[in-house]
Amino acid sequence: MRAARSSSRIPSSRSSDQVVRTLSDTHNSTNCAVAACAEIIGAKWTAVLVHDLSQGPRRFSELEHSLPGISPRTLSERLRLLEQDGIVLRRSYPESPPRVDYELTEKGRGLLPIITQMSKFGHEWLFHDSGEPRSLG
Repeated sequence: MRAARSSSRIPSSRSSDQVVRTLSDTHNSTNCAVAACAEIIGAKWTAVLVHDLSQGPRRFSELEHSLPGISPRTLSERLRLLEQDGIVLRRSYPESPPRVDYELTEKGRGLLPIITQMSKFGHEWLFHDSGEPRSLG
């Protein structure tokens, strides 16, 4: 059963009784596929992590070095959440010292077309051919 759309009254020059529908109840991650995907891919660092993991399994230190500015704690939390969401597989090897790597699951690889389109959009709209950022104005 779909939740009813919420509405609120706003002042208007046309009518003081004008009702405006909002999509807040329609676009939430429990009943909207776009909102559910955006909740995962829109979280900070997720898109670049998925992009890095698209090249194959990576160790924690490799991911940490490829993402300047991410703290080890944040990387660890993000990987844990992606693992819980079934996007990333954490593989631990019984070696000394212990070795752990991360790779995309089938579900995680399902995000790659989105990442590819984000890259295409970035190259087409956000960067010049020289690699310099375009003005966003």
